[in-house]
Amino acid sequence: MKIIAALILVAALPFALQACTDISDGTDALDRGDNAATIQEWHLLAEQGVASAQFNLGLMYDDGESELQNSTEAVKWYRKAAEQDHAGAQANLGFLYHAGKGVRQDYREALKWYRKAAEQGNVRAQANLGFMYRDGEGARQDFKEAVKWFRVAAEQGHADAQVMLGFMYHDGQGVRQDYGEAMTWYRKAVERGHVDAQVMLGMMYYDGEGVVQDYQEARKWYREAAEQGDASAQARLGIMYGRGLGVPVDHKRSHMWASIGAENGSKFGRKNRDKLAKNMPPEDISQAEDMARRCVDSNYTDC
Repeated sequence: MKIIAALILVAALPFALQACTDISDGTDALDRGDNAATIQEWHLLAEQGVASAQFNLGLMYDDGESELQNSTEAVKWYRKAAEQDHAGAQANLGFLYHAGKGVRQDYREALKWYRKAAEQGNVRAQANLGFMYRDGEGARQDFKEAVKWFRVAAEQGHADAQVMLGFMYHDGQGVRQDYGEAMTWYRKAVERGHVDAQVMLGMMYYDGEGVVQDYQEARKWYREAAEQGDASAQARLGIMYGRGLGVPVDHKRSHMWASIGAENGSKFGRKNRDKLAKNMPPEDISQAEDMARRCVDSNYTDC
């Protein structure tokens, strides 16, 4: 069984703006909302080679919601700080190379800067190294190396890395297949509210992988994920209500969840909704659609 949706590369942003005695004037100006004064102060210090000021300039130029957004300038200042071994700047520079923002996309350069940051203990860079080795970006695909970096980040509490380490154990990629270990890492990620981990726990209980098959427990985890807006979990809840798995058969509620999943992009949900509609009277369909609207409008508290 494969994971429902590939986890996207973990953006190394945002890091908190770094304050130190050298750049207190800049941070004070930022607190006042005076971006122009902030930029001026940090430019002065950055030109003098203060790595934290260079990093903060990179962050400000990298901010997609800022009027100052300029990816090319972000790359410039991250590079200056990164060359002084600033781990946050190295991780962010790696991400910009990976995404091709402000610079030509270059997976090898991304891998280089991620590694430098990872070796300094930057957890986001460690997780991203895992993704790159898993996907064979910038280096030969190497599941064992991916597991190594996912584990390093996961043991520091990085939720995406915990999910991916669980998945590697689940599929036996780079490690011996071990559903018990997969479950352990999914549970750690669930403690941090990770929606993909909730879905995977639901699937394992649904299929009885490493645990006794338990539809009620599967429904519980699908519901947790569905309430966070996960379309796959919503569609799967629709199936469970339609078949009476862990719950009484309820075609209206089945249609409701299938419809919500479909609206959130699940082809599986759309197919199930349309199949259900063929065997439901119009008044039941209308009620199910009303239920779906109430559910979504209530932010999943009235479902």
